[in-house]
Amino acid sequence: MAQKNYTQYALLGLLTTGYHTGYSMKQMIDGSLNHFWKISYGQIYPALKLLVDKGYAEVKYTSQQGRPDKKEYYITSSGKEALKQWLKQPVQELPVEKNELLLKLFFSRQQDKHITIKQIEIYHENLLERYNTYEGIKEMILTESCDHKDAPFWIITLDYGLSTTHAAIEWCVKTKDTLLNLKEEE
Repeated sequence: MAQKNYTQYALLGLLTTGYHTGYSMKQMIDGSLNHFWKISYGQIYPALKLLVDKGYAEVKYTSQQGRPDKKEYYITSSGKEALKQWLKQPVQELPVEKNELLLKLFFSRQQDKHITIKQIEIYHENLLERYNTYEGIKEMILTESCDHKDAPFWIITLDYGLSTTHAAIEWCVKTKDTLLNLKEEE
């Protein structure tokens, strides 16, 4: 099944939260959305042009001395309706995670278990770092953006990341114990 491109809905959503330039959208994406939805810088401007072509957004130009005109995008009523219609639709499929560690683990009988254990330990450290990043983002939202109308929804999304990362951390501990207790093949 072909993967659907939801970039236009991500950008429409960003327009509703006060991000109006491609640059500010990319900053928000890098600091927030990229933890669960990847959008490259190269996708943003073509998608914004498409939103304008569809009538979902309008662009306003502001003159800047010695620089090209600044483009600011604003969601239209048609864009708000398109976003609302998409939001109402049920999620059709669960995401499939591509995880290099799991792929390696699947075939790890082919290597020394101590190498596999080291890979688990490194993965565990990376998860702890991610968890701390999420905690930092949550703290920032709670202190700097708590009055923003979207803040409760940002926290809900972040709590998903915290919960799944915590579960993966626990899985690492359990998996390492399992591997340590495995008998070596003769």
